[in-house]
Amino acid sequence: MAEPRTLFAKLWDQHRVADLPGGAALIAIDRIFLHERTGAAALGGLKAAGRSVADPARVFCVMDHIVDTRPGRDDRTLMPGGQAFITETRAAAREAGLTLFDVTDPDQGIVHVVSPELGIVLPGATLVAPDSHTCTQGALGALAWGIGSSEAEHAMATGTLRVATPRTMRVTYTGKLGRGVTPKDMILALIARHEAGGGKGHVVEFAGEAVTALDMEGRMTLCNMATEFAAMTGVIAPDEATFDYLAGRRYAPRGAAWDRAVAHWRTLATDPGASFDAELEIDAAALEPMVSWGTSPEHSVAISGAVPGDAGDRPLAYMGLRPGEALAGLPIDAAFIGSCTNSRLSDLRRAAALLTGRRVAPGVKALCVPGSSAVKRAAEAEGLDKVFTEAGFEWRESGCSMCFYAGGESFPAGSRVVSSTNRNFEGRQGPGIRTHVASPETVVASAIAGRIADPRAIGEGADA
Repeated sequence: MAEPRTLFAKLWDQHRVADLPGGAALIAIDRIFLHERTGAAALGGLKAAGRSVADPARVFCVMDHIVDTRPGRDDRTLMPGGQAFITETRAAAREAGLTLFDVTDPDQGIVHVVSPELGIVLPGATLVAPDSHTCTQGALGALAWGIGSSEAEHAMATGTLRVATPRTMRVTYTGKLGRGVTPKDMILALIARHEAGGGKGHVVEFAGEAVTALDMEGRMTLCNMATEFAAMTGVIAPDEATFDYLAGRRYAPRGAAWDRAVAHWRTLATDPGASFDAELEIDAAALEPMVSWGTSPEHSVAISGAVPGDAGDRPLAYMGLRPGEALAGLPIDAAFIGSCTNSRLSDLRRAAALLTGRRVAPGVKALCVPGSSAVKRAAEAEGLDKVFTEAGFEWRESGCSMCFYAGGESFPAGSRVVSSTNRNFEGRQGPGIRTHVASPETVVASAIAGRIADPRAIGEGADA
C-alpha cells in the first residue's frame, strides 16, 4: 500500500527531473512570467550569454510594476527612468517571441491577477516569476514561487530550476469566519501569532473548513501573503470551486483535454494520514478584522486591540505610536485599495457595498487601483467605478501603483495610510509613509470615518 503523500509531494514528484547533491532537485518549470521592472535585464542577460528562450509559448510578460495608473497613461512614468524599463522590456519580449500584455493591452494587469483570470496558471503546474508574491497562484493548486532575474534566465533557457527541497507545513483554519472578517484577516492573524519567519523554508498548505468555504479570489488573498510568513509558497488543494473558476478561460484546456485535466486535478490533494513537518491550527470563528501597527505584517492586532506593550522602539518611532495606544480611532491621511492582494472584482464589490451612499472624510486622499484591465472593465460594467468616485475615491488604471515605492508616485511624506497592500515596511509606499495593512472593508470604513475604523460598525449602503 502506497504511503500517504501531501499535495506538495505530489506536485514536487511530478516535476522532479533529477535529485541533486545537498538536498536539492532539478524541477521542470511549466510557466514563467516576467514584468517590466526586471524583464529586460533577464532577457538581456540571456542574450548576452548567447542563449535563447527554449519555449517562448511558456513565457509571458506584463507591464505592471512601474507603469503609471493615472487615467490616459502611456509609456511615460513618474519614476525617473521608468519609461526605459517599459520600452526595453517590450523590445526584448517581442524579439524573444513572448506573449506580452503591454501597457494598453486589454489583458494588462498585475501578473498574479492576470495569470489566474486567463487560466495561464493551472492546478498541478509549476510557475515562477521574479516577484515574491507569485505564491498567490498556489491558490489554484499550483506550485508557484518567486525567483530572481538570474533564475529567470536559467528557467527560460532550460525549462528547469535547481530548487532546495522545502519542508512542509499545514495551517488549518477551523470553524467559520464571522461577519466582516476576510481572508486578509486570516493571514494577518497567522503572521501576527507565529511571526514573519514562522513559515521559513516551508511550503504551506492552507486547509480547513474556513479555507474551503472561500471563493477563489479569497484563496488568492490567503496564498498571496505566504511570502510575508517567509514561506517558499502557499498552496490550496483544487476542488470544484477551482474547476468552475477555470472553465472556459483562455489558456485552460477544452473539450476532452479539459475532462482529462480535471480527472488529474482531482488527485491533487493531501492523502488522509499524510504527515507534515509542522502543523498549525487557527480558530477562524474567533478572528476579528486585523490591522497592522508597525513595520512588518507580524506587527498586527485585532482592530479592537492596541499597540503591544513590548513593541520595539524603531517601529514605534517610524509609525509615530506608543505602547498601549488603540488602533481604532487613529486619524488617517489616506486610504488605498489595490495590489495583488486585494484588487480583484470581489474585493471591489465588497468595498463598494460599504461605500454606497457614503463619502470619504474631508482631508483623506483615497485611491482605488483595479488589479487588471479586465477587473476594471467588469467593475465599470457594474457601475462600481461610479460608487467609488461619487464617494470621493480616485479611480485608476490597473497596476501595482502605490503598493511599493520605486521612485515614482507616493503619498506626501509622513502620511498615515490604511492600505489593502501586503507590506508595511519602512518606505514601502514612499519615504516616511506610515502604512497600516488591512482588508478592503477596513480601508473603506476608515476612509469614511477619517480614522482607523471597524468595518463591522457599518452596514451596506447609507440606509443600512
